[in-house]
Amino acid sequence: MTTNEYGQILGAEVPGWTPRSLPTKVTLDGTFCKVIPLDFEKHAEGLMEAYKLEGNDKMWTYVPVGPLHTAEEFTKSFTAMQEGKTDVHFAIVDKKTDKLVGQFGLRRIDEANGVIEVGFVFFSPLMQKSRIGNEAHYLLAKYIFDDLQYRRYEWQCHSLNQPSRNAAERLGFQFEGIFRKIFLLRGANRDTAWLSMLDDEWPVCKKAFEMWLDDANFNEDGTQIKCLQDIRASLLE
Repeated sequence: MTTNEYGQILGAEVPGWTPRSLPTKVTLDGTFCKVIPLDFEKHAEGLMEAYKLEGNDKMWTYVPVGPLHTAEEFTKSFTAMQEGKTDVHFAIVDKKTDKLVGQFGLRRIDEANGVIEVGFVFFSPLMQKSRIGNEAHYLLAKYIFDDLQYRRYEWQCHSLNQPSRNAAERLGFQFEGIFRKIFLLRGANRDTAWLSMLDDEWPVCKKAFEMWLDDANFNEDGTQIKCLQDIRASLLE
């Protein structure tokens, strides 16, 4: 920590800082999945087919979009939401089946301060019991921290959406607190839970992802030997 001429304590200096580049519509290639730029029209039908496997509308309850049931509704909703923004949305493709299985996007981009958020995370049942979900998040975080060199990677969710918060913490995001009465969602109050992963936390998170994804961490039937949280905890001991 440093102090100014008035004796006031300042934060830690960040020498040589320069604004970061905006994320672009890149393709991120993994072992089990590909993360590709999301085309709201081209990919709408495939994504909606995957989401319909849920058999209900639960996935839309805590998010400010949907419920969506058709490709036309998907295209219209996401196109309108993107208008005038620098958000970059991605689709997730299962490399084994070549099917669209989910999506997420980068939003609230602050390149001057190196802050960015992952949002609109929709994973279909086709991703269950596979390594795709964790690998997709690993590829996106690697792009944010290693390629673009951002300082802060955020995750926000409805405070009542415990599965979303659990997922974020499992991935390595740290809970920071609740922002109260952020907005109204379908006529009801929304409080928002905030979580983040920082650049100096990323090396451990990255190593944990890579150890979890390794074939040595899985039995012959495909079940994991160690969960991601336990691997990360062991690296911090």
